[in-house]
Amino acid sequence: MVSHPRPALAILALAVGGFTIGTTEFMTMGVLPEIADGVDVSVPAAGHVISAYALGVVVGVPILAFFGAALPRRAMLVGLMGAYAAFNLLSAAAPSYEVLAAARFLDGLPHGAYFGVASLVAASLVAPARRGRAIAAVMLGLSVANVVGVPLATFLGQQVGWRSTYLLGGLLALATAAMVLAVVPSIPGDPEASGRREAREFFTSLQVWLTMAVGAVGFGGMFAVYSYIAKTVTAVGGLDKGTVPVFVLALGLGMVFGTWLAGELAAWSVFRSLLLSGVAGIGLMLLYYLAAPGGWALLPVAFCVTTAGSVLVVNLQLRLMDVAGGAVTLGAAMNHASLNIANALGAWIGGVVITAGYGYRAPALAGAGLATLGVVILVVSALVHRRAATPVTAG
Repeated sequence: MVSHPRPALAILALAVGGFTIGTTEFMTMGVLPEIADGVDVSVPAAGHVISAYALGVVVGVPILAFFGAALPRRAMLVGLMGAYAAFNLLSAAAPSYEVLAAARFLDGLPHGAYFGVASLVAASLVAPARRGRAIAAVMLGLSVANVVGVPLATFLGQQVGWRSTYLLGGLLALATAAMVLAVVPSIPGDPEASGRREAREFFTSLQVWLTMAVGAVGFGGMFAVYSYIAKTVTAVGGLDKGTVPVFVLALGLGMVFGTWLAGELAAWSVFRSLLLSGVAGIGLMLLYYLAAPGGWALLPVAFCVTTAGSVLVVNLQLRLMDVAGGAVTLGAAMNHASLNIANALGAWIGGVVITAGYGYRAPALAGAGLATLGVVILVVSALVHRRAATPVTAG
């Protein structure tokens, strides 16, 4: 445990980084029709910039974790946020769809590494018994972004233009870097850390692969519906586009509640909370499909979908850190790689079923299928754990 006179303030600064990343990542969904018009492509094609960002996260995590395990953690956080600011500004200035997609890929590179390192720093500032709550607090920044940052950015993008949303993301990233530098203590990296050793230990663990697969597949259902929320509300629900920020707000409130709930459920059982959220996700996706034509009837369902998804996110982070063994830096970061595979997979599958002519509520059925597969993988993980000679912490 690292001694710090004001650990809550340091964790708050780390959470602001989560707010920045959450705002920038999810605001694309709210202004997707405007982006499509702005770069002259279809809405499903514009959805691929969401996948490009997610793939950037997946690529960036192992590279940055491999080379960054021994680096001072505050300096790494500041550097990651500086890069995040630069690539957001490049997105705002992108003259074409191709440049925008490339900029979104680059902007995804620092994402997972930031959350991984921030989680390690937050956990080191509190007593071991409060580790789950400290990590949930960092993730809460991402959830609050969906209540405050994303609806405001969506409104801004609709009124001023989609480029203004990425400009906002760049400014938030610069502010985060300044806060981290000011209040987060200087914490050295692990001097004995070896990227080669961490990678070998991490990627040869069956439980690691199963845990990441749960996130990569099971969490994809939420992104299948979230990515196309704007068109679902207007084209299926028959509501005005001015109501889209309200639905984005409901999704964000669900994330906030789910993140808080995850911290509490972690004290009960990490593994059981994962199973509970996965099963709930299946039912909620089916309900989302049924409620979509009802307009405002979709609002509470959207809230519940992201509640279940957020419980999955936080407790997958804890489980992956547990099964990672000595590869703690890689374990803390790779959860976000798996979740952004889910982001890319969900957005892509949603676009596929829409393009195939099944309509804007069809991604919910695809999402239910992904959630079901995630539960199946989780059950397999439990069976492997029971049969393993060496016990693995399951919560």
